Amino acid sequence: MRPILMKGHERPLTFLKYNRDGDLLFSCAKDHNPTVWFADNGERLGTYRGHNGAVWCCDVSRDSGRLITGSADQTAKLWDVQSGQQLFTFNFDSPARSVDFSVGDKLAVITTDPFMELTSAIHVKRIAKDPKDQTGESLLVIKGPQGRINRAIWGPLNRTIISAGEDSVVRIWDSETGKLLKESDKESGHKKTITSLAKSADGSHFLTGSLDKSSKLWDARTLSLVKTYVTERPVNAVAMSPLLNHVVLGGGQDASAVTTTDHRAGKFEAKFFDKILQEEIGGVKGHFGPINALAFNPDGRSFSSGGEDGYVRVHHFDQEYYNIKI
Repeated sequence: MRPILMKGHERPLTFLKYNRDGDLLFSCAKDHNPTVWFADNGERLGTYRGHNGAVWCCDVSRDSGRLITGSADQTAKLWDVQSGQQLFTFNFDSPARSVDFSVGDKLAVITTDPFMELTSAIHVKRIAKDPKDQTGESLLVIKGPQGRINRAIWGPLNRTIISAGEDSVVRIWDSETGKLLKESDKESGHKKTITSLAKSADGSHFLTGSLDKSSKLWDARTLSLVKTYVTERPVNAVAMSPLLNHVVLGGGQDASAVTTTDHRAGKFEAKFFDKILQEEIGGVKGHFGPINALAFNPDGRSFSSGGEDGYVRVHHFDQEYYNIKI
């Protein structure tokens, strides 16, 4: 597979997201400017200018009309995807870490970091059809657990919100009342910070990645643990193929711990596992530094990775990939 290298960010990548049609790829980085690319050839379409801090996360609406971004500048912004125009800014008292549109795009869940005296929190916002009607008020604020919430996503039918973060516990909340419904089991759950969370195409299950060098597959309704994938380095990013039973994990030790003489420096690869058998089936090398972001194209025929090195790499699978046998 010859990757397409996309150099548009000056700083490490933080998040990647395809639109529903799979023709656009949105990238977030620590350089304040979310960027949109053509997914098939890596051509840069444009940047969304307006944030004053690292952009941690983004999501795009089902019709690819709106983009939402969460940033360290204590705001989450709504953008018009096509024109790059800012439609609305949600202001918070602490950095906005994670953003996710609900099914139907009428709501968004935004998480904020602990800051000074504030604990982490999960905010549910209504997304107006017409930007002129947009308000910043929260329908629900859930005061979070200790430590940072790294990801929060909508559960099945928008009835629940699934969150995970520094305290290594996955939680399911009622999205109307804010009541805590379920917590992951301490024994079978992660032992260190959960860095990433990705749901399956049908939303029935989701994948978590953690600094404890493992990734786990959970049932989105019951929060029962289905599978565990073990690797030899911290996991920063996870993604699930919508086409085959494959999961891909990316990571590497913290950038500050990497030395130039580190003989494992070439080890920053995206590792593929068989979702059912939990066995490693291959790896894709290329980044000079830990992988911070992974995403599968909705058609399952390509995937992209974003690294500490500031590059986005898009890989279109060779024919052989579809015939991998274990």
